[in-house]
Amino acid sequence: MGGCFSKPKPVELKIEVVLPEKERGKEELSASGKGSPLAYQGNGTARHFHAEERLPTPQPYPSPQDCVEATVCHVKDLENGQMREVELGWGKVLLVKDNGEFHALGHKCPHYGAPLVKGVLSRGRVRCPWHGACFNISTGDLEDFPGLDSLHKFQVKIEKEKVTVRASKQALQLQRRTKVMAKCISPSAGHSSGTNVLIVGAGAAGLVCAETLRQEGFSDRIVLCTLDRHLPYDRAKLSKSLDAQPEQLALRPKEFFRAYGIEMLTEAQVVTVDVRNKKAVFKDGFKLEYSKLLLAPGSSPKTLTCKGRDVENVFTIRTPEDANHVLRLARGRNAVVVGAGFLGMEVAAYLTEKAHSVSVVELEETPFRRFLGERVGRALMKMFENNHVKFYMQTEVLELRAQEGKLQEVVLKSSKVLRADVCVVGIGAVPATGFLRQSGISLDSRGFIPVNKMMQTNIPGVFAAGDAVTFPLAWRNNRKVNIPHWQMAHAQGRVAAQNMLAQEAEINTVPYLWTAMFGKSLRYAGYGEGFDDVIIQGDLEELKFVAFYTKGDEVIAVASMNYDPIVSKVAEVLASGRAIRKREVETGDMSWLTGRGS
Repeated sequence: MGGCFSKPKPVELKIEVVLPEKERGKEELSASGKGSPLAYQGNGTARHFHAEERLPTPQPYPSPQDCVEATVCHVKDLENGQMREVELGWGKVLLVKDNGEFHALGHKCPHYGAPLVKGVLSRGRVRCPWHGACFNISTGDLEDFPGLDSLHKFQVKIEKEKVTVRASKQALQLQRRTKVMAKCISPSAGHSSGTNVLIVGAGAAGLVCAETLRQEGFSDRIVLCTLDRHLPYDRAKLSKSLDAQPEQLALRPKEFFRAYGIEMLTEAQVVTVDVRNKKAVFKDGFKLEYSKLLLAPGSSPKTLTCKGRDVENVFTIRTPEDANHVLRLARGRNAVVVGAGFLGMEVAAYLTEKAHSVSVVELEETPFRRFLGERVGRALMKMFENNHVKFYMQTEVLELRAQEGKLQEVVLKSSKVLRADVCVVGIGAVPATGFLRQSGISLDSRGFIPVNKMMQTNIPGVFAAGDAVTFPLAWRNNRKVNIPHWQMAHAQGRVAAQNMLAQEAEINTVPYLWTAMFGKSLRYAGYGEGFDDVIIQGDLEELKFVAFYTKGDEVIAVASMNYDPIVSKVAEVLASGRAIRKREVETGDMSWLTGRGS
């Protein structure tokens, strides 16, 4: 693949995240306890980071004045497999005792600021209790997603049975470490038409692929193109926080892309891929050659096909502009949400305090039924009804009626007429792969791109990742699945990059997802498609429960609310290759699961 792999100088991006004390550790919540405008800004951008600002100058070797040292405990204070937060005066660190050895790391997950001491320690790594990211306890490196950054690792000394930790004050305050990355040493001369790696789609899969290539020492040209107007951002947050601005959602600041020579083409649509000549053709006629290609185009939302579908003020939420527009139209007015899946329910929850009325229309009997089952769906529905959301179930939209072109009423097949000033449609999505139809790159009957465990398509040098692929899920007997989740896209982007560099990596992550509604989080791990039973422990009515989804005698997925870190624990057990049997979760004795440690 060419490219120079000389060892780059150590570069650490230091981006300060300063929070008022009362905001810390609140997951995905604003001060009002609703929605998710992120007190703790995720993924490497600080809320006050302006696009044109310079990245802080790296300090790879902290000066003695920058260091702080403290004796934190006696060696016998921690058992093997135990974790503890300890205070160094300038900040806390996570102290871990594993196989008789002590390790000291950053104590907060860089993704959303979760306290890692409440997570799961297993097989030499700690897994975040909120969203499942995993960090190596020996290096602090991010080993499973979501998020982009790793933890700082601090020095530990043991003298006279006392454990002493030495750390850089700067690192203690930052709580995140961006891995060392190569820079591009063959920048484009003007806008040359050749490139080494072309990445189509700048969601989580595309961005992680580009970052992984640089982390692994790749120093040739990388071009990342997107249909969007914006640099890569956290699209999953849009429906939880309709007021979020592009700069708040950005996964990396503009300066990051410049610093590492990742060329961004925004509002750039690829219309055809010529695999024989290794060329991508853009809508405006621009052609780019590539030696390796990643296809991560994501999906396109399904729209309503009923009468009046073209009236104004009907939205699918794809961009920050869509989300902001919906919020403006909904304030003090009537909002109708079509579809009671994740997107629809998150939007409905967010709008309850802003809109005069919120109605949800859904074809199934209960929200989330296919995903979470009847009983969990009903419990969540009740939480929404208690927050004045009105449900119209087992029906669909017959017609959208307008006055002067603008939406006024939503007419249902049940003949009910709902007043509506704005309508949000969340009825699923289809892979955005139409541009590949004549390319020779295989698509299945639904338009997904099938890949192997190395994220390779049927064409050598062409990889695919994210919402538009089907891939073999290792711990479900290599069943070909499509998992359109944020965490999975990260993991696939990384594996694709590793295999572009011939590292023979395989995808083996356990799917992990979450949603936040009314200040409450639901977490989910596994792949529950085709479950035939749900075993619930805890109290559904109080929304303090864990639900195990089983098929035959095997647990294939788990969901929980107010029961941390059980979902991360189950994910860790599944990741270790051990099957969980139905009888193990039927007894109600979950000590084997809820215990910390391995």
